[in-house]
Amino acid sequence: MIVRQFLQWIRHASAGERAEATSALARAYLHSDLSNDDLAAAEGAMIMLLDDPSPLVRGALAQVFASAQKAPPIIVHALASDQPDVALPLLSRSPLLSDEDLVDLFAASQTEAQIAIAGRPLLSRPLAAAIAEVGAADSCLALLENADADIPLFSIDRIVERFGHLSAIRENLVGRPDLPMATRQALLAKLSQTLAGFVTARQWLGPEHAEYAAREACEKATVALAAETPYDEIGDLMQHLRRSGQLTAGMILRGLLSGNVVLFEEALTELSGMPLERVTGYIHDKNISGFGALYAKAGLPDTAYPAFREAIAAMRDGILVGEPGGVSRLKRRMVERVLAACARERRDDMVSLLALLRRFAVEAAREEARLFCDDLVANDLADQADYTDHGQSDDAYAGYGDSHFAPDAYGYVDDGHFDDYEAARQPSSPMTAPYDDVRMVA
Repeated sequence: MIVRQFLQWIRHASAGERAEATSALARAYLHSDLSNDDLAAAEGAMIMLLDDPSPLVRGALAQVFASAQKAPPIIVHALASDQPDVALPLLSRSPLLSDEDLVDLFAASQTEAQIAIAGRPLLSRPLAAAIAEVGAADSCLALLENADADIPLFSIDRIVERFGHLSAIRENLVGRPDLPMATRQALLAKLSQTLAGFVTARQWLGPEHAEYAAREACEKATVALAAETPYDEIGDLMQHLRRSGQLTAGMILRGLLSGNVVLFEEALTELSGMPLERVTGYIHDKNISGFGALYAKAGLPDTAYPAFREAIAAMRDGILVGEPGGVSRLKRRMVERVLAACARERRDDMVSLLALLRRFAVEAAREEARLFCDDLVANDLADQADYTDHGQSDDAYAGYGDSHFAPDAYGYVDDGHFDDYEAARQPSSPMTAPYDDVRMVA
């Protein structure tokens, strides 16, 4: 009886009045003690209201049924396929929509509706994988920001592959404490590509120059990242680098000349397909012929072999003992020894290798100078604090003049590389400043 009167009344009511009455009818369906006949009549009336021309009426149904477990499934599914402002409440939280329903709805929805689905509580792995695969950038960001979402690692990798060039995606992922190092490196590579494209678009650098500088900066950052990688993740990082084409002879040589023997061993294991134990044995065996066979099996270029051979010999001679800076930066003494040994080869096919080693030498000298200056300033500050604590006057520093900073204090100013160092320290333009550490030698 009540439903019949409702149907007669809505024919002449305004859209706002129909929406209020529809909301009341939906609440009565959920919470009132109606007979089976009245429930059936109310459901029929609400199904009819799905065709109401006003979104206010359909939206009123969606708001009431959004979180209801007892809502009529037919009405929920119909409203979920409605225009976004009607469907959003249901897409964001309705318990009656299965993963299969949501995947279909997501594929056919606009970005606003996709964001609503991506923000659902307790979002499942299959749905997260679907969002990562076909979702727009905004919906993928909403997925990453959803603390309740169960996102598989391969889906995160897919998001990096599709949208790693976007700063909002990168910032969210970098802030995740559980992000594997291989994924972090993929973000690093995306950032490198983005910067290269940016400076090229602004015509600050030519395309080839920008790409080269970005690639070398990425290799430097990757070696630094590997230095912080837990031992059990190094293998995965090398596998990622190989699959993405980044596990090059230049990167491996940089790692070795930085003293990162673990990176070197894992890289050759990945490239050669041999067990880690055998690779380690060949590297540390005094008989260099075993390493030569391993090097050939890894598919590394023959022209770079003298550099690797000399680096291993330098390691065995203890050249890394007492070197500061960990394994994240090039070691100057080691680089210079390898450069000198390769220069003595006097082979025409080693021109590119020698150019690379010279860049490494300049970079290592700059890094060493920075460390020296940082230590010098730190010691001066400590001395000043010590004098202050003991009540000494500033006169105690009289005579502590410019001679304290004379070139011979560095210990390596006159060893034949100061000219390169000075050249590398020339002022940069604002366009090339981000690439100072990978300045190319013509």
